[in-house]
Amino acid sequence: MTRLQTAHTSDLDPRVLGLARELLYETFAGDLADSDWEHSLGGIHALVWDGGELIGHAAVIQRRLLHSGRAWRAGYVEGVGVHPGRQREGHGGAMMDALGEVIRRAYDLGALGSTAEAERLYAGRGWQRWRGALSALTPDGIRPTPDDADGIWVLPVTAPLDLGGELTCDWRDADVW
Repeated sequence: MTRLQTAHTSDLDPRVLGLARELLYETFAGDLADSDWEHSLGGIHALVWDGGELIGHAAVIQRRLLHSGRAWRAGYVEGVGVHPGRQREGHGGAMMDALGEVIRRAYDLGALGSTAEAERLYAGRGWQRWRGALSALTPDGIRPTPDDADGIWVLPVTAPLDLGGELTCDWRDADVW
């Protein structure tokens, strides 16, 4: 029997965080940088357990996104993964539903970067693909991020979004989106 747990990073035992990191490393076939994991920390985690085995992880952290002349408080989803042998069983959806509630209660909008394989998961929960220009607020000013086109999805909550407008993310090391 599976169980969904939500908890802030500070409430999770280092052993659990280690299991989550290992799970994501396995899920992404070793394509998980230290910065990718770091981006998942400091917010609310959704964890799926089957007995004592961790089989799913996702997190939502706070970021600032600039849109329509304003800085919006965004719940940014990171580190979404389900054990390769347990995918397509509804665990990803359960985690995204839980994090969607966190976003709706605490943020102006949700945002995430998606792979093509996960788009149905997000679209089915009200997430919308960003169609406009993307950029990042870097130490050198605002810089376009065209390589991220078609991969950013948003969940409108209170922010009035023009999906064809410009969306700018705050700065962070490594992948800005």
